[in-house]
Amino acid sequence: MKPLVSIIMGSTSDLPVMEKAALFLDEMEIPFEMNALSAHRTPEEVERFAKGAKQRGIQVIIAAAGMAAHLCGVIASMTTLPVIGVPVNSSLDGMDALLSIVQMPPGIPVATVGINGALNAAILSAQILSLNDESLQTRLNVYKESLKKKIIKANEELAGITYQYKTN
Repeated sequence: MKPLVSIIMGSTSDLPVMEKAALFLDEMEIPFEMNALSAHRTPEEVERFAKGAKQRGIQVIIAAAGMAAHLCGVIASMTTLPVIGVPVNSSLDGMDALLSIVQMPPGIPVATVGINGALNAAILSAQILSLNDESLQTRLNVYKESLKKKIIKANEELAGITYQYKTN
């Protein structure tokens, strides 16, 4: 099995956030790899990864970054593959990472999800991959339907809660 998605994090301290992406990709039966690479501590390895990812069959890269948050942009600068950045709340409530990732210069786009939004990054990567995969589109549709059912059930439960002045 060859990976289609690569999950990259600056260090394993990002794993609690990025695990949500791994769990979703697993659920969707999408082969993926996970690695720790640092734009600052292992720049040569980041370059080797980014420049070789497409040749290895990777189609989407999900990159987490906190604090200085350079990893996503550095990877995006060295590949034509779509890169999805996940800002990690490691300082300043994650705003520093969010702003670093979304403020990329023209020509070096990084799709960016919300702070600690690894699940949305995985869903977006699955949607990208599903453009050429009917079976994956079906699995995504089932997933989205399950989200609707959760809200319907929540409203049913809320209907059973009574307050003196509640009108519904």
